[in-house]
Amino acid sequence: MKISKQARRDAKELLQSCRVNGVLDEARVRQVVQQVIAAKPRGYLAILGHFQRLVRLDLDRRTARVESPVPLAVPQQASLRANLTRRYGAGLIFDFTRNPGLIGGLRVQIGSDVFDGSVAARLTALETSF
Repeated sequence: MKISKQARRDAKELLQSCRVNGVLDEARVRQVVQQVIAAKPRGYLAILGHFQRLVRLDLDRRTARVESPVPLAVPQQASLRANLTRRYGAGLIFDFTRNPGLIGGLRVQIGSDVFDGSVAARLTALETSF
């Protein structure tokens, strides 16, 4: 579905109004959606659709998915949190998961950035080089 430039602009403005100190506030997002639904401006479905897309992209940009073959100890998690927060800023959401297929090392994904220091990735790279 193609949406108008005005709907895109309106959705961007709504997203900016939902930020508190540069971080998206869930309560404001809910409030804005309810207000738009109640007011029903022209093209409100397109506005809400694009707004939903922008919120999802922002949430993905702020979510750090950390995979390791074994559960990380609390000091390792704290160190990783501190390093990533220093690099990407406050407001990151951390998701630590276990993935035995990595064999060793870590795989960290934040938005479109992927840091893959796993043994499985190195073996795959080695395999493709032959």
